[in-house]
Amino acid sequence: MNLRRTKLNLSLASLYSNYQGARQNTGTVVCALATSSLMLANPAWAQQAAETTTPAASTAPVAKSGALTDQIQSINITATKRKEDASKVPLSVSVIGGDELNAQHITDFVDATRSIPNISFSGGGGGGNAGNGPGLSNVEMRGISSAAGSATVGIYLDDVSMTSGNLYSMGSAEPKFFDLDHIEVLRGPQGTLYGASSMGGTIKFISNQPNTKINSTDIYTEVSSTKGGGTNYLGNVVFNKVLKTDELALRVGIQTAHNSGFINQVDPNTTATIANGINTEDDAVVRMALKWNVTKALTITPSIFYQRVKTGDIDVAYTKTLSGVPLPDNTTSKTVREPGKDVLTVPSLTLNYDTGFGDLTSVTSYFKRNFDRTQDGTTVNSSYLGSQINSNYPNLASVVGGLPSTIFLNNQVTQFSQEVRLLSKPYDPNVSPYTWLVGAYASNQHTTLFDNEPVIGINAAFKTAGVSITDPNVIANPVSGGFPNDNSYYTGRFYHDTQQAVFGEGNYYFSPELHATLGARYLKASQTFTRDALGYFANDTTNDGVAHSTSSSSGNKLTPKLSLTWEVDKSNTLYASATEGFRVGGSNFPLPLGYCGLTAANPVSYGPDSLWSYEVGNKSRFLNNTLSVNADLFYINWKNLQQAINIPACGYAYNTNVGNATSSGAEIEIKFKPTKSIVLDLAAGYTDATLSDSAGANAGVVGAVKGARVPGVPKYNMALTAQYNFFVNDDVYGFARAAGHWTGSSYGALDPANPDYQRPSYSTYDASIGLSRDIWEVTLYVKNLTNNQNVIQRPQVQGTANEVYRINPRTIGMSLSAKF
Repeated sequence: MNLRRTKLNLSLASLYSNYQGARQNTGTVVCALATSSLMLANPAWAQQAAETTTPAASTAPVAKSGALTDQIQSINITATKRKEDASKVPLSVSVIGGDELNAQHITDFVDATRSIPNISFSGGGGGGNAGNGPGLSNVEMRGISSAAGSATVGIYLDDVSMTSGNLYSMGSAEPKFFDLDHIEVLRGPQGTLYGASSMGGTIKFISNQPNTKINSTDIYTEVSSTKGGGTNYLGNVVFNKVLKTDELALRVGIQTAHNSGFINQVDPNTTATIANGINTEDDAVVRMALKWNVTKALTITPSIFYQRVKTGDIDVAYTKTLSGVPLPDNTTSKTVREPGKDVLTVPSLTLNYDTGFGDLTSVTSYFKRNFDRTQDGTTVNSSYLGSQINSNYPNLASVVGGLPSTIFLNNQVTQFSQEVRLLSKPYDPNVSPYTWLVGAYASNQHTTLFDNEPVIGINAAFKTAGVSITDPNVIANPVSGGFPNDNSYYTGRFYHDTQQAVFGEGNYYFSPELHATLGARYLKASQTFTRDALGYFANDTTNDGVAHSTSSSSGNKLTPKLSLTWEVDKSNTLYASATEGFRVGGSNFPLPLGYCGLTAANPVSYGPDSLWSYEVGNKSRFLNNTLSVNADLFYINWKNLQQAINIPACGYAYNTNVGNATSSGAEIEIKFKPTKSIVLDLAAGYTDATLSDSAGANAGVVGAVKGARVPGVPKYNMALTAQYNFFVNDDVYGFARAAGHWTGSSYGALDPANPDYQRPSYSTYDASIGLSRDIWEVTLYVKNLTNNQNVIQRPQVQGTANEVYRINPRTIGMSLSAKF
């Protein structure tokens, strides 16, 4: 929602003074800023502020009374690495503006996937059993879903890649939707411009940039209550300070948020309540950027993004205790809580230089993610160890089987990357029939995982029983080191990935209305993987629980792209494209043969997989630009899939290449403004993604038979939004909005015996109403209006059929915002 702005010359120094007074107490920062805002709302104070403000920089312009547009506004995007009108870009793109994110109260990936065609999410991390929650989801597009191997969807913050391989202990990086100009969702392979792991598509979070002309301060706060939970709050403030008009500006944003938990923990034996609302979330985000127009030709923009997300537990409940006692909705009887702390740090330096014949851009970036989390390993570790104790010691077996086990997972991803590209000037029929882009990219990524799994009290249990924990007559396949500090397993996994690529795209205009695009990317990639493991669960019956392995893999690939675009007229564009997508291979570690019941060693590496995507579409405006229709059809042929072979005997898995798949479908997005006051939006997608053969089943992937649906891919999704805008009087502007989201059924696994095999369809409904006057806007909203608490996924954190993931319960809230 665009807020109307008052014409005030705001004294930023006064706001800064309030901030400095509160900065030692983070919780009072937003309050101090709001106090400054209220002072500005007083006309007398505002007049005084106007007299003391430096006149060099202007403030935000006034919004004219009655400024309701009767046409659909265009938006520029950077999907092709140049700023273009989204309605002219020849590929399937969904765009959600920053104001629209606030208006719809879209706060995370899960919300976004319900509003965008043919994009979905699955919990569990990268093929593991991590459960659902912040930082634990994998994102899929157009049926290109895989929890094994490399990622299939690229994640970008501006021009910085935050994509990493699938890892069982964490999901994709999830930057908070803070101070964003817009989000771009690029469907289909984007390998030419965005590299490997964008074979399903790419998500770009485009930040607001410093403005060298206008001083501004944006404040947003909200408070809400969740049914069965507690009070939630969010507050942020963004300053844009012009340090030298048209030359130098600084933008600083701070956000803090708290989400109350709604899952209660009970005693697994008595079901008495231990704690309420354990799945809390506390966020802190800071973003700073400086824009320096050194000359008319050269701009330098350093920036840094920092985010910390602390969770009290995952968003997974139980339907009953392990002994079979039914539990109320949103209740868990887990023994060990599963908190997490996920920290993102993304500094970057961007240089733009106008060479006269083209625009040169250099992006130097560093990405670091530290994700430390705890997982309950009781039913995985303790129960198994209890079953390995000799039947002559039933009491000991019972005690060990019920001991709490904690899995400590410490994940770290660091990446340095450098991209340089040269972009021609926009098409001018009087200059040249060609436009082009050439570039080079290199990255150096290190991923580290430490996994420690103590079974708390196991040494004391054996001591009390008067037996040795290393006696093979008491416990099967013991190791001489026993369980040091009660630890049943330790592993350190070290991945080193490098990539180098050159890429380019060229456009030839047969006429101003018709042009062809030819693009290609040549990539070289390598990975070195080292694993060290100690303890009972590292024992292969020959190594006494001490394992070490190192493996490496490398490869190269040329991925082409071809498209044809016909601008029928200024309001209608047709396009067709054929694009190859690709993701790199990787390495495995040798599984313990005896423990896993294997008769031969597993492969120590797996290769790349690739696909060809074919797409036709249109982007049209009708009825004097009051109706827009973007629609497309696609067909994808996916070869040599990276799949995980799970070994039930030990719980380990390795990746391999086996089988093929196809995905076909359609997307449509319609926006209609029948009057100045009414806006209707429809976004819908359909996907049919299935395996083309039974090669996976023949290789040991249970359920990977011809015709099986690719996991994690809803058959359809749709969102319908209606908004009515009106004026209460000449000064007060109002709006009412309602939205419905429908997600089709899907399969969470290939194995029919998996509790997550069939996922049901579901729907959610949201509504809001608000008023805006001058710089202020207030909104009342409700999310999940009908309080839908149906089970939509069944994650296997503990390997039982009792674990469920539901939509967050109904949340009712109020937001207040201001723009100076």
